[in-house]
Amino acid sequence: MTPIREKTISGLQPGDTFVVSRTFTEPETLAFADMTRDYNPVHFDDRFASVKNLSGRICHGLLVGGMVTEIGGQIGWLASGMDFRFKKPVYFGDAIECRMTITALDQRNRAKADVVFINQRGEVVIEATLSGVIPGDPEKAVMRQMVAEGDPTNGCAREKHGSFITPSSQRRGNPVHGN
Repeated sequence: MTPIREKTISGLQPGDTFVVSRTFTEPETLAFADMTRDYNPVHFDDRFASVKNLSGRICHGLLVGGMVTEIGGQIGWLASGMDFRFKKPVYFGDAIECRMTITALDQRNRAKADVVFINQRGEVVIEATLSGVIPGDPEKAVMRQMVAEGDPTNGCAREKHGSFITPSSQRRGNPVHGN
């Protein structure tokens, strides 16, 4: 069971923070371009990137922003809105940490969250706000059964990926469970 899924089953609250990280590669960008058909030369041609005042070719912003779907997928978050603000480019080989904090939650399981994406130099590359619906008791019961069965359709469970930070340890930035 992933730490994120474990926390979801036990109950989510405002202030809960979840973290995933990964390093982006050129082959991932090529695969993303093939899936989305986004062949903007800024991702493929050094000359074009240079005239855009970039230090090299960059990853697709939505590829990087898609990290939040790893967290949302582990939670079972059904998104109704996502607002991304792209601050800095992400280059091949950049290591990005995605940190999502639940900011609001009502009785109908409607939730809001703030997300920040930070590179290995400590620079914010993307900020986002999310809205959606988190699992209620019936969904958490099914998720509990899935986990009891080994969570066979959850690729992240095999990797023990993601972490949950308690609101009290968040001020110190200490993950309760590591990636």
